[in-house]
Amino acid sequence: MIYEITTRWDEALWEKAEHVYKEAFPEHGRKNRALIQSMFERGICMLHTWSLDEDVVAMALTALNTKARILIIDYIAVRQEQRGHGVGLTCLRDIRNWAENEAGCLGIVIEVEAERSKENADRIRFWEKAGFHLTDYVHTYIWVPETYRAMYVSLGAFEQHDGRQLFDYITEYHEKAYRVKG
Repeated sequence: MIYEITTRWDEALWEKAEHVYKEAFPEHGRKNRALIQSMFERGICMLHTWSLDEDVVAMALTALNTKARILIIDYIAVRQEQRGHGVGLTCLRDIRNWAENEAGCLGIVIEVEAERSKENADRIRFWEKAGFHLTDYVHTYIWVPETYRAMYVSLGAFEQHDGRQLFDYITEYHEKAYRVKG
């Protein structure tokens, strides 16, 4: 697989990645194209893609918090027919290597749905298999009905067990993403 990262809006690349994104996330659970394009224009996100023969088979949308030196994974998705073959773990290994060695991050953070369900438990197991740790704190957003928990992986000195602090970073990112300017 060819792994690439871009910090600039690339219409052709996004069209390839968008198929994977839409397949994995329902409309109500994803950011729309215009918002993502705006995020690129403001320099607050990166698109990671993994391709086989020119086809994007996995994608991730991430953001750096340079002050805290963490990478926030907003979305990560693997094409349906590629799931169950280790592609997701390969993607996370690539992201982790890049975050630690290129971006100088001390940790990676993701939010997972907190509601007890088989689907959510399977997702948490996947993240744990990739080395992430689940925090106890359950976060409630004012704009969506679901509750969430933070998961993190340490890349050195970053040992953040405080889910509230991790959600401060995540919420700061979401606020920047949805802000019209800035």
